[in-house]
Amino acid sequence: PKTDIVFLKVHKSASSTVMNILFRFGEMHNLTFAFPQGGGFQLYYPHHFLAKFVQGFSPLSPRQFNILCHHMRFLQPEVQKVVPSSAVYFSILRNPVQLMESSFVYYKGASAFSRVRSLQEFLSQPWRYYDPASGDRHYARNLMTFDFGFNPDGDVSPERVQLMLKAIEASFDFLLISEYFDESMVLLKEMLCWDLDSVVSFPLNSRDSSTKSPLPDSVVEKLKAWNRLDWEIYTHFNRTFWERLDRLIGRERLRREVRALRQRRAELARACLQGTGSVGPKDIKDSSLRPLQHGGARILGYNLKQGLPRELERTCRRLVTPELQYSSLLYKKQFPPPPP
Repeated sequence: PKTDIVFLKVHKSASSTVMNILFRFGEMHNLTFAFPQGGGFQLYYPHHFLAKFVQGFSPLSPRQFNILCHHMRFLQPEVQKVVPSSAVYFSILRNPVQLMESSFVYYKGASAFSRVRSLQEFLSQPWRYYDPASGDRHYARNLMTFDFGFNPDGDVSPERVQLMLKAIEASFDFLLISEYFDESMVLLKEMLCWDLDSVVSFPLNSRDSSTKSPLPDSVVEKLKAWNRLDWEIYTHFNRTFWERLDRLIGRERLRREVRALRQRRAELARACLQGTGSVGPKDIKDSSLRPLQHGGARILGYNLKQGLPRELERTCRRLVTPELQYSSLLYKKQFPPPPP
C-alpha cells in the first residue's frame, strides 16, 4: 500500500469525506501528517502553499511527512519540500455548476455574494459584484482553478487552457470526480493498493437538502460561462477519469467493486449509526461529533449507537468524526503538548 500521499483538497467537492479516509488510514498505520503551523486547519489558504507553513518543517533539517491533505493553494515546488519524492498526488473535482451553487450558500459572506439575494441576481451582472482585486474573490469564480494554483480570472483561450490542463496532468497522478464518488473510491483503492475498508466512508460536511435548489437551464449556461476555466478542467478530467477506469479496471469489475463498497457502507451504517443516516446539527447528541456550521448551509452529522463494543465503537467514531475535530486529535498525537 502507498503511504506517501498529497491530496489537494478542493473546496465543496466531497473532499472532507476523502480527508476522513486519509486521516483514518494515516492513524491506523502511524503515518505523519503535514499539519498547518500551530495546529490550524488551513495551510495559510488562500496564499500559495509554502513549506514553512507546515508545523515541524525547517529548511535547515527538512523533515518529510507522509500525508499532506489540509486546505492549500497548490504550488508543487514547495509541496515537494515536505513530502517524499515517491508521493502519489491526487485531487477531486466537482461539476462547476453544483460547486458554485454550493459555494454561494456556504460562502454567502464573501464580498462578491454578500450584496445579492440569489445566485441568479449575481449572474445577471457578475462584474457589478465581483472584484478581481478582493482577497476572497476565488469563492465566486473558478474556485477549482484557484485551488490548483492558477489565476481564476485568467485567459480562456484554447492555448492557455491546454497549458493549464497539461500542468495539472504533469503534477497529479489522477483526479477523482465527486459526482461518481463510489467509482472514485474504487479507483483510489486501485491506485494506492489499499483494501476495501480503507476507502469506505460516510458522507461528511454535506448539506441538508432544504438549502439546495434546482437551477434553471439559463442559469446553468451562465454558470458554465462564468466558470469557464473550471468547466474546462472538469470536462477534461471527467473524460480521462473514465478512460483510466476502463483501462485499469473495466466496467464489469467496476460494477462488482462499487456494489461491494456500497454493501460494506450499508453494513457499517447498520452497525454504527442510530436511525437511518445523517441528521441535522440540532439533532446530533454528542457535541464532539457536531460539524462546523458555515454560511447559510446546514451541515449534517451522525449519532452513534450506544453501548457498542470498544473496538467497533472506535471504528464507528472515526468514520463520523468531523474534519476539524479529527485533525485536532491527530495533531495532538503527532505533537503532544509538553507536560505541565
